[in-house]
Amino acid sequence: MPAKSEFGRGFVVNLMLLSRHFGLPPERAFFGAADHLNDFIVPEQFRGTEIDELVERLRKMVIWHQPGTLDKEDAADVKRLLNRLAVAVDKELGIPDPDTGKYD
Repeated sequence: MPAKSEFGRGFVVNLMLLSRHFGLPPERAFFGAADHLNDFIVPEQFRGTEIDELVERLRKMVIWHQPGTLDKEDAADVKRLLNRLAVAVDKELGIPDPDTGKYD
């Protein structure tokens, strides 16, 4: 049995944990967010898909961000990317017309 994860392990679990960070004010959003990428696992069925590409972009955006520099703009970009990722997952799962809504 694997050791208990400190910052979450999985795909949906870690997406949820990352989303919590980006629900915070931008100047606080990035602190600790990269920790949730340690055991962020892309399921095999999503490998080589748009989802895999979006996850790679998400990893880079979170890891490469320098706190205190462009927090507001970078946090908004991550939120948009998380929305795109959620829509892509729903499409891959067979939802024909997923939408994050007008008031996401």
